[in-house]
Parts: sequence; structure tokens; C-alpha cells
Amino acid sequence: MSRSKRGKGTARNLSGLSTEKLNPAAKNLDLKSSLEIARIINREDAKVAAAVKRALPQIARGIDVMAGALSQNGRLIYVGAGTSGRIAALDAAELPPTFSLNPRRIQLVIAGGTKALSSAVEKEEDSPRLGESAITRKNPAEKDVVVGVSASGRTPFTVAALKYARSRCATTIAITCNRNSPLEKSADLAIVTDVGPEVVSGSSRMKAGTAQKMILNMLSTGAMTRLGYVYDGLMVNVVPKNSKLKERAISILQQAAGISRAPAKSALKQAGNSVPAALVMLLSGSTCSQATRALKKSRNHLRQAIIESSNQERSNH
Repeated sequence: MSRSKRGKGTARNLSGLSTEKLNPAAKNLDLKSSLEIARIINREDAKVAAAVKRALPQIARGIDVMAGALSQNGRLIYVGAGTSGRIAALDAAELPPTFSLNPRRIQLVIAGGTKALSSAVEKEEDSPRLGESAITRKNPAEKDVVVGVSASGRTPFTVAALKYARSRCATTIAITCNRNSPLEKSADLAIVTDVGPEVVSGSSRMKAGTAQKMILNMLSTGAMTRLGYVYDGLMVNVVPKNSKLKERAISILQQAAGISRAPAKSALKQAGNSVPAALVMLLSGSTCSQATRALKKSRNHLRQAIIESSNQERSNH
């Protein structure tokens, strides 16, 4: 097939995508004032949450799948290209410091490698071979979850990576903004949010990107919460590695245990700067060693560890 024919085929494929169509709301956008431009974008952005809401049942299934994999020592492997890859990279980078997740448990595959995080490496997005090669190096297995992120749902790199991961019996999740896409058909679970045409046609860093970030936030935060790394709405698995995080840790203990700063600070010190151990101690009356054992037994599920430790204390008395 000639280059011109390939180009026409690609154009036809793109023209039918919701994310590539012209948005009537953006008519004469270049003639608008700054405030009018902001209002138009804001009105369109308001549609994203509704689109994500329609996908909540699929997102909930994704949370269960991810939590299940992590509970069995599996990995989360995010795959994407361009904007989608960079949004996935952001979520992957935030999980270890937010939830103390072992960095080896969250992996990223992005077209173009780490260079693509700060600059466009668009040619590699079109290569199924590179997508398969990149995911092969991660050696996906049955206990892993591989999440492919693509606004169009047709990025060859991402589609090929997801297909390979599925062939290796990994559970696959597709996040896309166009229905009936190759990515959706390549996944065990598809999360599709039809956000409609962008204000700047084809600029999927806008509404599509926002939807992708919202979904990834829900999936990862939901999975971490199901695993017990969140207590009420508190970031209890944070590791106080600097002064800001130490203050946050003390504040978390104050709020969760209903105590003042001094005993919270003291408990954190006794627990060797472990917020979960300190909280188990404060809420169950256990010692540091007892709290540590309870956390180990519960596989670091904080609420379960508190219940276990409290029951143990009652039986001892």
C-alpha cells in the first residue's frame, strides 16, 4: 500500500472518532475573548464527570481486579503513548509515596521510554512491534493487571501491548474515550467514557485526558483503600520522610485517634515513624510489637489490624 493510501486510511479512521470531530461549541473560537474561551472550555469540562459517572460499574470492577492482584503479590502495569502515557505515568509515580506501595509493584510502559515523559516521541506510537517488545520486557503473568490507556482506543503501540499481555494470561483493562475500539476489544474489561469532541479538535489532552486521570485516580485509590491502606479518608500509609510529611503524619494520628499533638508525636516516635503501627497502638492500647504483629497478620490492612489487636487486648484482660 502506498504512503498516500495509508494516510487516507488513517484519516478516515480518525474522522469517525468522537474525540476527533469538530465541536460546535468551539465555532469561531479564535474570534472570542479570553473570558469567552475560558467559559467554553469550562462548559465542556463540566461534561467529563457525567461521562465518568456512566462508567462507574466498570470502574468498580477494575478496582476489585486491581486490589485482588495486589493482594496476591501481582503488579499493576500501565501502558500508554503520548498524553495518555504521561497521565498514566503521573498516577504510577504517585502511588509509592502516597500509599507506601513497593515501586516494583507498579510499572509503566510508555511509547518512546522515559524520554517521552517530557517530549513527544510520536513515531513510536504507531509501532505494534515496539509495543509488544516493551511489554515483553515486563514479563506480564497471570497475577498481574495491565492497564492500557488511549483516548482514541486505536494507538497501535498500546493495543499490541495489551494483546500480548492478555495472551500471557494477565488481566487487561482498557481506558478509552471511543466505543468499539481495537483497545476495547483487546481487553478483559473496558472502561469507556465518551466525552465528545474536544474544544480544540483532536486535542485529547483536554476532556479525554481529564477523564483518563479521573479514572486512574479512582482505580488506584479505590484499590489501595480496599487493601486497607486508607483509614476513613486519611492517608495512613504515608512514610514521613521529610518535615512536611512528618507533620502530616502527626496530624493524621490526631484526627484518627482524637488526640492532641503531643501524644500523637510520642506515639509516632514509639512506632519508629510508622503511622499504621502508631494508630494501631493508639486505638487498641497495644504495644509497638503487638501492633506490628497485627499489621503483619492482616497484610497491612489497617482497620483489620486494629480490630485484631483490640480483640487480643480484650482477651488478655
